[in-house]
Amino acid sequence: MTTETFAEFEPDFITGLKAIFEERIVFNKVLGLKILALTPTGVTGRIDMRPELIGHYTHNRLHGGVISAALDAMAGLAVMAALGARHMDEEPLQRLHRFGKLGTIDLRVDYLRPAIGQHFLLTAEVMRLGSRVASVRMEFRGDKGALLSTGSAAYIVS
Repeated sequence: MTTETFAEFEPDFITGLKAIFEERIVFNKVLGLKILALTPTGVTGRIDMRPELIGHYTHNRLHGGVISAALDAMAGLAVMAALGARHMDEEPLQRLHRFGKLGTIDLRVDYLRPAIGQHFLLTAEVMRLGSRVASVRMEFRGDKGALLSTGSAAYIVS
């Protein structure tokens, strides 16, 4: 398992962002999304396979909706981190309140291979953070590192 990497941000910001993402956004909790790494330009997360996430019972495959929802959530988290880094002059709690207007405006997911495994790793990288819109690229990988799905998304940030 990847060790957590949070060197870029203050502990209060990291703790607050993790609480928002993993606990307060209830759907992320249902999916079992966990943050592994958090930087100003990108994030890494993990989902463990569970029976309630299966989409095809015969093949024990992860449901495609879980993949798209998880990629969307991770991309949103990457935008939150980028916004937090942009406003490092503010206190951590003040930066955490900036995420209220964040919303998905476009999402594309390409399913490349069946998602079969014990766990899955997700990454999201902010390609551009503008004053109104952010663009993000995402990857969804299996427990052996195979690229299973990719995504791209745009988010309203103001």
